[in-house]
Amino acid sequence: MSFLFVYIARPKNQESFKLLLAFSGAFLLALSFFELLPEVYSMLKPKSVAVFILVGILLQVFLEFFSKGAEHGHVHLDLNENRFPIVLFISLSLHALIEGVPLHRGDSIIYGILIHKIPVALILSVFLLNSNLKIGLSILFISLFAVMTPLGSFLAYESSFISKFSSELTAVTIGVFLHISTIVLFESAQDHAFNLRKLVVIVLGFIAGYFLY
Repeated sequence: MSFLFVYIARPKNQESFKLLLAFSGAFLLALSFFELLPEVYSMLKPKSVAVFILVGILLQVFLEFFSKGAEHGHVHLDLNENRFPIVLFISLSLHALIEGVPLHRGDSIIYGILIHKIPVALILSVFLLNSNLKIGLSILFISLFAVMTPLGSFLAYESSFISKFSSELTAVTIGVFLHISTIVLFESAQDHAFNLRKLVVIVLGFIAGYFLY
């Protein structure tokens, strides 16, 4: 849906996308603290939780070497050839699969993931449509990317192996969320300039996370 919107509307000003991204980052962070962290701490030893969260942070840092920060709205790759960006796709797909692990429970975290995916998909769609990539490859990319998080949720629900380690994988997901969310929050004060609009949407994201849970 985000891709179709960008394809039809061809928005010139992407500032609203960045504000939505800031809201989604704050919302994810709030849900991580209010919902996911209490759950994993009740299931695992505190030191184990810390280890898996740090693994998630390190994993996201590693993935961003290849995605160049597309998970939080930065796409700096140069697509001068009509080739499928396989490295970017693999990186984003692994990230999306991990995000799908907590979703199989069907609680409020699904709203956090959904709100997070919308601005990322919008910015990624702008990048794909402004590149030299053929429209068919762009549609293929965004379609495959769209199914990765539901696929992660499906695997977490159906696979007995993944289900066995669902708490550990959820802790890894928390690390991923913490990394992405804090980057979005730090960027709200980019160049040490006060940005009232981003501050407001971040506070609204925290409030929405509190009341939703």
